[in-house]
Amino acid sequence: MLIRITDKEKLIALVLRKDFSRPGINFLTEDRSSLQVGTISHPANYVIPAHDHQINARMIEDTQEVLVLRRGRVRVDFFTEARVYIESVVMDAGDILLLISGGHGFKALEEIDMVEIKTGPYMETRDKTRFEADYPPELKIRD
Repeated sequence: MLIRITDKEKLIALVLRKDFSRPGINFLTEDRSSLQVGTISHPANYVIPAHDHQINARMIEDTQEVLVLRRGRVRVDFFTEARVYIESVVMDAGDILLLISGGHGFKALEEIDMVEIKTGPYMETRDKTRFEADYPPELKIRD
């Protein structure tokens, strides 16, 4: 299952459940996205030819990140770019989160262990702004 979090037409995040699978190579992000995320699923003995990647100058203006939840459960809260709450998703071990735009926050529902991958070089004092979240009385939680 693939969950798309949006603000109108703007993609905020993708949650890739651990059981998501599509045959072949499938990129989940748009070609212009500064962080490309896709899935690869091939049968036994399928050969991906040896290759390398060339150096190409790129200009990255945003910070996107991927979180892999290795252990535990976590609630992820999503916000628009104007910092308005959209909804929350509960992630389980094995799920993957791609944060593309807008804001986000987390609440560990169990002890968690995550891997974080983001565009760089990362400069926390210039790339991150914390804000007070204005949550509705009842969260809109999608499991």
